[in-house]
Amino acid sequence: MFKTRFFEVLPFRVTAPRTLLFEAPPPGPIPGSHSPQLLKQGIAGATPPILAQPRDNLLLLPSLRIVALLPPPQQPNRGWESDWPGESSTPAGAVYPPMGLNQRKSKEAEIKRINKELANIRSKFKGDKALDGYSKKKYVCKLLFIFLLGHDIDFGHMEAVNLLSSNKYTEKQIGYLFISVLVNSNSELIRLINNAIKNDLASRNPTFMCLALHCIANVGSREMGEAFAADIPRILVAGDSMDSVKQSAALCLLRLYKASPDLVPMGEWTARVVHLLNDQHMGVVTAAVSLITCLCKKNPDDFKTCISLAVSRLSRIVSSASTDLQDYTYYFVPAPWLSVKLLRLLQCYPPPEDAAVKGRLVECLETVLNKAQEPPKSKKVQHSNAKNAILFETISLIIHYDSEPNLLVRACNQLGQFLQHRETNLRYLALESMCTLASSEFSHEAVKTHIDTVINALKTERDVSVRQRAADLLYAMCDRSNAKQIVSEMLRYLETADYAIREEIVLKVAILAEKYAVDYSWYVDTILNLIRIAGDYVSEEVWYRVLQIVTNRDDVQGYAAKTVFEALQAPACHENMVKVGGYILGEFGNLIAGDPRSSPPVQFSLLHSKFHLCSVATRALLLSTYIKFINLFPETKATIQGVLRAGSQLRNADVELQQRAVEYLTLSSVASTDVLATVLEEMPPFPERESSILAKLKRKKGPGAGSALDDGRREPSSHDINGGVEPTPSTVSTPSPSADLLGLRAAPPPAAPPAPSGAGNLLVDVFSDGPAAQPSLGPTPEEAFLSPGPEDIGPPIPEADELLNKFVCRNNGVLFENQLLQIGVKSEFRQNLGRMYLFYGNKTSVQFQNFSPTVVHPGDLQTQLAVQTKRVASQVDGGAQVQQVLNIECLRDFLTPPLLSVRFRYGGAPQSLTLKLPVTINKFFQPTEMAAQDFFQRWKQLSLPQQEAQKIFKANHPMDAEVTKAKLLGFGSALLDNVDPNPENFVGAGIIQTKALQVGCLLRLEPNAQAQMYRLTLRTSKEPVSRHLCELLAQQF
Repeated sequence: MFKTRFFEVLPFRVTAPRTLLFEAPPPGPIPGSHSPQLLKQGIAGATPPILAQPRDNLLLLPSLRIVALLPPPQQPNRGWESDWPGESSTPAGAVYPPMGLNQRKSKEAEIKRINKELANIRSKFKGDKALDGYSKKKYVCKLLFIFLLGHDIDFGHMEAVNLLSSNKYTEKQIGYLFISVLVNSNSELIRLINNAIKNDLASRNPTFMCLALHCIANVGSREMGEAFAADIPRILVAGDSMDSVKQSAALCLLRLYKASPDLVPMGEWTARVVHLLNDQHMGVVTAAVSLITCLCKKNPDDFKTCISLAVSRLSRIVSSASTDLQDYTYYFVPAPWLSVKLLRLLQCYPPPEDAAVKGRLVECLETVLNKAQEPPKSKKVQHSNAKNAILFETISLIIHYDSEPNLLVRACNQLGQFLQHRETNLRYLALESMCTLASSEFSHEAVKTHIDTVINALKTERDVSVRQRAADLLYAMCDRSNAKQIVSEMLRYLETADYAIREEIVLKVAILAEKYAVDYSWYVDTILNLIRIAGDYVSEEVWYRVLQIVTNRDDVQGYAAKTVFEALQAPACHENMVKVGGYILGEFGNLIAGDPRSSPPVQFSLLHSKFHLCSVATRALLLSTYIKFINLFPETKATIQGVLRAGSQLRNADVELQQRAVEYLTLSSVASTDVLATVLEEMPPFPERESSILAKLKRKKGPGAGSALDDGRREPSSHDINGGVEPTPSTVSTPSPSADLLGLRAAPPPAAPPAPSGAGNLLVDVFSDGPAAQPSLGPTPEEAFLSPGPEDIGPPIPEADELLNKFVCRNNGVLFENQLLQIGVKSEFRQNLGRMYLFYGNKTSVQFQNFSPTVVHPGDLQTQLAVQTKRVASQVDGGAQVQQVLNIECLRDFLTPPLLSVRFRYGGAPQSLTLKLPVTINKFFQPTEMAAQDFFQRWKQLSLPQQEAQKIFKANHPMDAEVTKAKLLGFGSALLDNVDPNPENFVGAGIIQTKALQVGCLLRLEPNAQAQMYRLTLRTSKEPVSRHLCELLAQQF
């Protein structure tokens, strides 16, 4: 068995004993070494395929320790000692491991033979006679082979190090191979090895340089990185370096960067490394793309110039014929691996800003989509694999940009053709990509046209992973037009779904039913069906949520009571159904008590028949229901008291049940009817808040479940169920893996109903595990808020003003996003107080260290605006998010917003950015309604020149009356109808609330559709406020 502690092995399908071959890339064929053609034959069965040029030697990638496995030489077996080159007729210079072990009869015989050979090798190394280079190479190679058989080797390392000083290629090659496989990164020999490597790198012999670079990449220790990190970039960009050396240097640098990012200084080499994308040698370009893709994820701005070069190179490849790049054509597909790498590199950046570059890139993407429609040039699977690899990466780039409607629709249609492909992997990839496409406003409708195919896949697919992707796609494409169909199909599938994905299906059905319900009776039926079909997988969040909604909706309470009563009559009833039935009948059972079939005694008997089958928690809930029945139905008092008085309750082993039984029995016996009615009155409505089911699904899906879970593309509707998910408008067009980082805190789930009291609003949150939601938005001492002090921060980023303007007329969205970090905002304001939630999402897989967001008040803002921030965790795990709460109080009118400074360490490097916090004076607007007469009277009172600010400007967006009205309402003022004689004009009024004073504000917006112009006039009692509000509002049109 091969040991793979220090190297990785490609998934070869080995059908015969194979021989390890280490091949370095010298500039030309080495006499006596295996040719690249032989290498190509040796890897023909490898997956994925490896491209090798007929005239170039194969490059050893740093991440692949074994390059090729070759069939053993066809020669007669003459025993251990005679199996080596030089001792037979084998060509000189070839290196083959011993084959004598193949004839051993047992494991014990093999171990005995190996021990004998180890003793012989040890004696040779310790003998008085010095070994020549060939003998030393032979014995070191034997040790390597014995190690690969699974036996420990504890000597021979020094002899391998000595081979590094040889001038013969084969001896140096075996020495480096032994070191790469057997020498630990913490070995005491590293210093000697470093000296040998340094000599080879300085020799300018391309063969020796490649061997040395491969060794650095294979060992990859920090000590080696510190020794050579500064030399390798110089070798990479040197004009006299051979192409094979550049390839090895690029991949070696990539390996060191992944191991120790802080050791690779790229500042002075950045431009020259990017210029390698123009290299004439395709192998150098391929290696350079891998390096640049990794580097630009940490420092995207430094490598931004690679976009145009990557587009240019991609264009040349895509537009070329298979005959143009013969050496790099794989089954009639030109340079497929390089094309995929270039497309992935472009996904690290937004769409190109240069119109010419963007046009050329769009042309490339269209060409790839067109080629996908052409008949295949070969029936071999390798051709289709290479062709589809480019296609799927192209579609990923189109989805990433999310700015070309035509390409998005074409990509969707192309993926739709794969949904019925005979290859399972293609169906899986198509479903996965369409999940992301469904979140785009441009392609959502195109995705919906494939709903029947996706439903059929959900029913008939044999592979559970494909069925799961089909369920994800149905969830992503759901909207009001198809919600009932999709929920029905998912419920039907749930009856036979695999146990591993049932909980996720339940959560998705519950979310869709709540989000798109226009009929509350349908919502109740759906949730009860969920409990009936998959009760074990219905989490507490699901049935808590239906209780909250039923409690808050008077029009559905009677129907819910009737439906749950009928569900409880089933012989086999899940415990979650008993919990829901116990709560609903205890609160609203009186609504169906008029029917003899559901009279109070019948309701009690039905519930009590389930009592002995339930867990302690459910029994506690039923006892609370029984005491509620005494208040609702006095005729059941004697029966229920008999149950509570039973010895099984009063002397129950469980303390909770015993205490409830004693207290409820005493309450029903001692309290008067009026007191009992007050204590046991109906539960008040729950406060409106976001559903916790969506948060649970996000946690279950983990990082990368972003855009499919919460679709900011859809408009909110008045039909949304109380507390439904509020869509979050997105300020970016690219649905990233972490795009769904916005959302209010999930509502704490309700617990079993405790003994209520008549305290009114104090009962609002009795079902919550945490404290009730506070109606006040002001700072509270319980939250331990800390006021930030002044700090030396850098200037805001260049686009800070543009980002701020997007939040003038709205409170929710993505404030900032780059390759590392996403910052989302959700805020609410009332009078002069506000509360803001900032969501910091780590979009990488690396933990943020020393994470410190701080709010800073520039100038005199400290006296005008009070902002208290809650401290956040100093570490943010990869793919996770943290929330920061800000309490805001407007003390006086202000003109400049506070600054948000975010600092952290990523991969050892400090990162910092400064943004403008979206808190502007209009956030503290209080809309004011007034009659036309009052408006004009107040308008005349504010007639001083310094009280008025007016601006005439050209429209930057289409002039739509509804959009204009929405922006003015979002700005904070009330729109007054029938005030202006011209019905096309807009008139508004409001009061800016501060702690010190109130500032009245009147506005008038006059659009001129023919000239595409606006005239905006604002009058307030303070001159600076008038000018500032006028500037803020004008920028919105």
